[in-house]
Amino acid sequence: MASSITSKPFLGATKPNSSLSPDLQRLSFSSLRISIKPRTHKKLQIQAAGSTFGNYFRVTTFGESHGGGVGCIVDGCPPRIPLSEADLQGDLDRRRPGQSRITTPRKETDTCRIYSGVSEGVTTGTPIHVLVPNTDQRGHDYKEMSIAYRPSHADATYDMKYGVRAVQGGGRSSARETIGRVASGAIAKKILKLFSGTEVLAYVSQVHQVVLPDGSVDHDTVTLDQIESNIVRCPNPDYAEKMIAAIDAVRTRGNSIGGVVTCIVRNAPRGLGSPVFDKLEAELAKAVMSLPATKGFEFGSGFAGTFLTGSEHNDEFYTDEHGRIRTRTNRSGGIQGGISNGEIINMRVAFKPTATIGKKQHTVTREKEEIELLARGRHDPCVVPRAVPMVEAMVALVLVDQLMAQYAQCNFFPINSELQEPLNLEPANL
Repeated sequence: MASSITSKPFLGATKPNSSLSPDLQRLSFSSLRISIKPRTHKKLQIQAAGSTFGNYFRVTTFGESHGGGVGCIVDGCPPRIPLSEADLQGDLDRRRPGQSRITTPRKETDTCRIYSGVSEGVTTGTPIHVLVPNTDQRGHDYKEMSIAYRPSHADATYDMKYGVRAVQGGGRSSARETIGRVASGAIAKKILKLFSGTEVLAYVSQVHQVVLPDGSVDHDTVTLDQIESNIVRCPNPDYAEKMIAAIDAVRTRGNSIGGVVTCIVRNAPRGLGSPVFDKLEAELAKAVMSLPATKGFEFGSGFAGTFLTGSEHNDEFYTDEHGRIRTRTNRSGGIQGGISNGEIINMRVAFKPTATIGKKQHTVTREKEEIELLARGRHDPCVVPRAVPMVEAMVALVLVDQLMAQYAQCNFFPINSELQEPLNLEPANL
């Protein structure tokens, strides 16, 4: 409330005390008048939330499945990093639709273009704008979905939240939104590789009931080429064939299945993550669980660790030949107390079966009438092969953001070399 003080006497004021000096009489309380003016309230405004990720390396994605295009704005990228569209296109090609018979048949090249934030081949430190145009939209495929809700899809909840929704392609709930994540994640992966030699790799470890046995993939040596050697992105050729067969079986019947993506991080700097609310595994869980169709997250030993005793589960320490403190086992998954310890970070993300299927299902209309719906459109029979680069992207975005936070807080002054090590300590420098 605004207020002002005037010298006019107000009603009920007492007469000045004759025993006071003339100067004090002029300053007596009875000579004051306080007026309070009501403040004009500004119209309350609520800023839209949910499309921006990160604190220091900030990514905002935009666009919808059947709009003009999709993309991202990356703010906070360090300057002077070599960057071109080719650096992003590799991961976008791994994510794009129509890449094999076990993915959606929608045909998109997903060719990206950088419109700002890069000059003469290097980043400038200003916001990076990346755009991928949509070229193969079929809005008429969504005629039925304009009046009825697809079971287990976001159709109904978008209406419940906003009172309106983009029907064609599912709008922002479409997996095409992840193009902005994958593009920005490619930038994050390049920063991690250049700064500390950190690698982020993901692969398919389960499709429906085909489960890759524990220990069948060597996380110390598995390569991107091994993962990309088949259309399902499983580095074990024998299990890859079984997974592909499982997807083919449901694809021809108009159904869908889910699966699990495993992600590892090699040579992650020590010290990433903060105690209590910003633990590294908590940040990673939020990041990957924000991806479409995710339903579960395990870290390190995960739920299997509940079957062990403390003596069985604890990772005992030792000092390696380089004088570094290491752990003999890695049930902690490379993070202890919410902070990275330098071991391989590993996690698993569960993806549900695709909600849109070519089978009749019971549902309701917007008018609450119960009907049967046969959905049309082009959709993945199993999302996990294309989810691999999406998971890598979100993990990389978390790590770059945490790396910047750690550098700003704990490496601003010279480190305690007896207990800490440089964030960019690569294997060759050990």
